[in-house]
Amino acid sequence: MVKSKNDIAFEILVLVIITLVGLACLIPILFVISYSLTPMEEMLRNGGFSLIPRNITFSAYKQMLNDPTLMNAMKVSAFITIVGTAANLVVTLMLAYPLSRSYLPGRKVFVQLIVFTMIFSAGTIPTYLIVKATGILNTLWALILPSLVAVYNFIVMKAFFEGLPNDLFESARIDGAGEFKILFSIVLPLSLPIVTTISLYYAVAHWNVYPAAILYIQDTKLMPLQVILRRMINSASTGDLNIDDEIPPETLRMAAVCIATAPIVIIYPFIQKYFVKGTLAGAVKG
Repeated sequence: MVKSKNDIAFEILVLVIITLVGLACLIPILFVISYSLTPMEEMLRNGGFSLIPRNITFSAYKQMLNDPTLMNAMKVSAFITIVGTAANLVVTLMLAYPLSRSYLPGRKVFVQLIVFTMIFSAGTIPTYLIVKATGILNTLWALILPSLVAVYNFIVMKAFFEGLPNDLFESARIDGAGEFKILFSIVLPLSLPIVTTISLYYAVAHWNVYPAAILYIQDTKLMPLQVILRRMINSASTGDLNIDDEIPPETLRMAAVCIATAPIVIIYPFIQKYFVKGTLAGAVKG
């Protein structure tokens, strides 16, 4: 098929736009990585940081990763992310599935009450008082239980369940399957993309938790990665951190950014394939 001049011009325009957008996303990432690898002598030679340094150093990473406080914080963040995401998924799933069924009595009232909490929240002080009254203050559960269900994630999952073909549920009930059998044998296999997406949302939120940790955690051994990194960056900026003189403070900051984002960046490509549509195509046969 011969393309017209307009088609060729449009494809060139799209290619240029995609290239510019890609560079706009790639260059800041490259800057962060370059900064985290730049030694002091390289910065002095160039009069500042360069996008592609001639010499690199891993001293900032070694300094941070050799710190036992940072390694403990990474373990804390890993625990919060794994356990918190699992708890979020179970509760969100068990809440979204029944409320997606039109025959549930009082369904609309429950949904309205849940959505109300997204529009009008209690606020920081009442939430803090509740966490303190329940006895989970200064524990890791204070970073998991108050955010057990994100209303937005609940709405997305509920909408996905509502879009599943009713023929599947009716056929399963005719065969004698109960609600739990339908949930685990039919709904979950078909809902793998949305479950994976919601899992990623929850995991990123737990890994990046910061305000809640500042409010609820006083014990240094229980502080997550983001809080410890923030303290290390502040110490590097004020010169209080015991570091080699060849490591610029900016290099330490960017190394902290790379360490904080690396786990999510590494995991994402493995679950990206589940972010697709059309999983229900052909699920219902005529």
